[in-house]
Amino acid sequence: MTLSMRERERFLAEPHIGALSVVERPDRAPLTVPIWYHYTPGGELWVRTGSDSRKARAIGSAGRFSLMAQRTEPTVRYVSVEGPVTRTEPDSPERSWEMAERYLPQDKVAEFVEYDRTHHGENITIYMRPEHWVSADLGTV
Repeated sequence: MTLSMRERERFLAEPHIGALSVVERPDRAPLTVPIWYHYTPGGELWVRTGSDSRKARAIGSAGRFSLMAQRTEPTVRYVSVEGPVTRTEPDSPERSWEMAERYLPQDKVAEFVEYDRTHHGENITIYMRPEHWVSADLGTV
């Protein structure tokens, strides 16, 4: 069953691990990697990544990417979005904190943000406007 716009936006706003896909080279299948993401219904989706990472370079070149989020319990459900990059900004401690809070227990956030700052190098935040949606709830399998 296809999800309504409200259902798919609410699902995408939940803290799932996303699978980001972007065309890296015309002679290869898209680069697909797991990633934390953030989305607010009706708004832009954003991800953080190393400023010189493969995915950052590929997204910069392609100008768009897709992201798929899924779950298996209580039913098999997924939402996939694809769209253009609307902007890329230098990352900030506030963005790092906001993303970590989405995925980690509260008592682990500060430790992660410090580790991220000291071990992951310079990051950027890439924003995408969801333009095309594919979604379904396949029920229990």
